[in-house]
Amino acid sequence: MSKAEEIISRFSIPGKLVSMSVNKQGHINSTFISVFDDNGVIRKYTHQMINCAVFPHPDEVMENIVSVTEHIRKKTGKEASTLHVIMTTDGKPFLIDDEGMYWRTYSFIDNVQTYDKVPNEDIAYALGKGIGTFQSELSDFDSSRLHIVIPRFHDMRMRYGQLSEAVRRDTRNRLRYVQTELSYLMDNKERGERIWDMYEKGEIPARVTHNDTKINNVLFSSETGEAEAVIDLDTIMPGTILFDTGDMIRTACSTANEDERDTSLMEFSVPFYKALERGYLETASFLTEKERSLIKESGRTITQIMAVRFLTDYLAGDTYYKIAYDEHNLVRARTQIALMESMDRQWEDF
Repeated sequence: MSKAEEIISRFSIPGKLVSMSVNKQGHINSTFISVFDDNGVIRKYTHQMINCAVFPHPDEVMENIVSVTEHIRKKTGKEASTLHVIMTTDGKPFLIDDEGMYWRTYSFIDNVQTYDKVPNEDIAYALGKGIGTFQSELSDFDSSRLHIVIPRFHDMRMRYGQLSEAVRRDTRNRLRYVQTELSYLMDNKERGERIWDMYEKGEIPARVTHNDTKINNVLFSSETGEAEAVIDLDTIMPGTILFDTGDMIRTACSTANEDERDTSLMEFSVPFYKALERGYLETASFLTEKERSLIKESGRTITQIMAVRFLTDYLAGDTYYKIAYDEHNLVRARTQIALMESMDRQWEDF
């Protein structure tokens, strides 16, 4: 029995293991998919080894996930509307292997598709509606019940501090290659800090936030095209809802992939934004006026924080995000800057 098979056997999964394959998507966790035959009923499961370097308290991550998914399931009465955590044979939401690594298992959600970027306005609308629905389902959940799994995750002041430290250290001698990008981000520092400052001052409320609402973390029904479920809940914790609207806008309204080398292909799509906003506001009825007024700005802010984080990781030696080549994080930073510049050129149009 392989190590993976031994780990799977310790989760409460009925039937016999038929096959197993590696899923290479995602920047953070190691993932594989299993297929089980339970007396002729075929079921799939997703298994992940949690990256403890990113999430130093995996038990708290899983406690958060169980809390919010159970809340959504009870509220909607729909099993497929959210992730379903499979418990271990001793009733826990995670398994610790012999090397101290944490594993978890979810039911695999089938008959769905994902997108790395929005193909048309219909999907933009469906994404907005899906994220608004997800947030609405959790709008009555007390966010103070959740663990803060990554402190100050969207704290722009902290992220700029990390960037400054990476610049000071320049451990890989890469600073000479990023002067244009660094200058742009420093020029935009004050504007980028506004939403975080308002959140810290209590001018916008604390809510349950996903903190990674990029489009490929939403599953769309293969039959209807509507958003079926929001996944990748590792960063669920208290925050401002504007963290989520921002990343939704960032990924939905960009015309190129996050790691597109040709930055001329990266533009901000105003038609996609309008469709996205329309779908979102149809379901996100819980928003305050202040939150509504900052939706557009949140898209620029989260794009900026991702540019800062990618550039920081590049300068620090690629210690956080998975990379495929040496300049991968620099390419990612440049696409985010290009997207910000495109937003600014069209700011009055959306």
